[in-house]
Amino acid sequence: MLKSMTAFSRVQQSNDIGEIVWEIKSVNHRYLEPMFKLPEDFKLLEPDIRQLLGRFVSRGKLDIGLRYKLNRKIQTSIQLNADLVKNLRKVEREVLTIVHEGHSLSVSDILRWPGVVDEMEKDFKPLQELALSSLTSALEQLVDSREREGKALYEMIASRCKQVTEIVNKVQQRRPEMMEAMRQKWSAQLNDKLAEWSESADSGRLEQELAILAQKLDVEEELDRLVAHVAEVEQVLDRDESVGRRLDFLMQELNREANTLSSKSQDAETTRLAVDLKVLIEQMREQVQNIE
Repeated sequence: MLKSMTAFSRVQQSNDIGEIVWEIKSVNHRYLEPMFKLPEDFKLLEPDIRQLLGRFVSRGKLDIGLRYKLNRKIQTSIQLNADLVKNLRKVEREVLTIVHEGHSLSVSDILRWPGVVDEMEKDFKPLQELALSSLTSALEQLVDSREREGKALYEMIASRCKQVTEIVNKVQQRRPEMMEAMRQKWSAQLNDKLAEWSESADSGRLEQELAILAQKLDVEEELDRLVAHVAEVEQVLDRDESVGRRLDFLMQELNREANTLSSKSQDAETTRLAVDLKVLIEQMREQVQNIE
């Protein structure tokens, strides 16, 4: 199934420890280029995240951000260093026996003393495990979004391929008329030239020159290649793999043939059809840049 490289996903999950939120933004890129924004306590997960990422996407520039919030109970868990408080009181009494002046430490003074109150060490492992499992959900959501956008791209490109085929058919139908018009035009011009060179124009020479010229200006090969390239595009669209690079190459080939067709055109109608052809190919090429 065709997949776009432009997508967004957001997943929010929680457990007894806290809550995590993944946000992933994906845009087109020639290769797979992930950028991580992870909190300090989750950076050790990056190797696992990279390995998991490779199972879901093969191309695109991805901004992968993780936010977390601990439960209030975990945030406010603190413990008192009772031994340090006892030592402070002991030192306080010893100092007062020496200086005989001063005030005893207040409760607020003791609580502000470094090391008296410590936050309890937090166990992030359950939240880290939740982060990895929920990342799978975020990536599945991202792939779903890519596939929905890919479906729209498929329909757009298939529609343009149909229009390209219609234009090619019109040019093919006009080919005999175009060749005859070209023959009459160049026959008149060559007759004038041959008349300048000799009193009697060599009709055999004229026909030979016309045949050579017609061969150079004939667009049969270009039309055949356009048909073949369109058929290849339609076949590639149905492949169940990453096809963006292949489609990009085919767009270049289609554009090359359209340019040659335009340069060989000998009448206004064929020129107009060639321009319409190039517009359609450019529209496809722009969209192909977003395909994985």
